Amino acid sequence: MEISIEPWKKLIIHEVIEYKFEDWVKQIAFSTRSSGGGIPTMQWTNGVVFSPANFPTTNSTVDEQLKGTLHWSSVSFAIKDKFEKQIVKENATINLVDVSVNEIFKELATSLKAQSKYASSKSD
Repeated sequence: MEISIEPWKKLIIHEVIEYKFEDWVKQIAFSTRSSGGGIPTMQWTNGVVFSPANFPTTNSTVDEQLKGTLHWSSVSFAIKDKFEKQIVKENATINLVDVSVNEIFKELATSLKAQSKYASSKSD
């Protein structure tokens, strides 16, 4: 038996949406209360909190994935230097998951920080 590990070659993000961290938390808290949903979870890597949105699985997206290319319809992000497991604001709880061990996410965080409007200001 042959086992082959073939890392992704490319991540294409079609829209990038940046928030100030506090504004994003308030928006998520409001949405969670409005929908009566559970506890939202966001990903954190090297000073960046982000949430990707994928395209639906179609023949086209699967074909691209088999060629090594991921497509995200969008990624929302905010600068947050310090990792915290939970944020409690506006009577809502938001979980953060440290995904820094993922190489794609580390590169993504570097790229998002480089284009951030808020990276140089204190956002925590």
